[in-house]
Amino acid sequence: MAENSSFYKIWKEYYSRYSNFFDEQVTKEFPAQGIGQMLEMNLQFKKMMNETTERYYEFVNLPSRNDLVHISSQIVNIDAKVDDLEEFIQETKDTQGDSVELQREMENLKKDMKSLDIKLNELITLLKSPKGMSTKGTV
Repeated sequence: MAENSSFYKIWKEYYSRYSNFFDEQVTKEFPAQGIGQMLEMNLQFKKMMNETTERYYEFVNLPSRNDLVHISSQIVNIDAKVDDLEEFIQETKDTQGDSVELQREMENLKKDMKSLDIKLNELITLLKSPKGMSTKGTV
C-alpha cells in the first residue's frame, strides 16, 4: 500500500505541476501566434501552388479552372440568347401565320361581298324594270 500511496502522490504532483504549466501556456499568446503563422504559411503555399499550376497549364496549353468557368458562363449566356431568338422566331411565325390566314379570309370576304353586290344589283335592276317583273312572274 505504501507503494500505491507514493505512486498516487507522484502522479498528483505531476498532474498539478503540468496542469498549471499548460494553463499558463494557453493563456499566453504563443499558441495563437503559432497557429496564425501556420495558417499564413498554408495560405502562401496554396497561392504559390495555384500560380505554379496556372503557369504550367498555360505552358502545356491546357485550360485552367478559371478558363473553364469563363467558357461555361459564356455558353450559358449564348444558350439564353438562342432560347430568346427561338421564342422570337416562333412568335413571328405565329403572327405571320395569323396574318396570312387573315388575308385569306379577307380575300374570301371580298369575293363573297362582290358576288352579293352583283346579285343585289341584279335584283335592284329587276325590281326597277316593269318588264323584268312580269316576265319573271310568268315563268
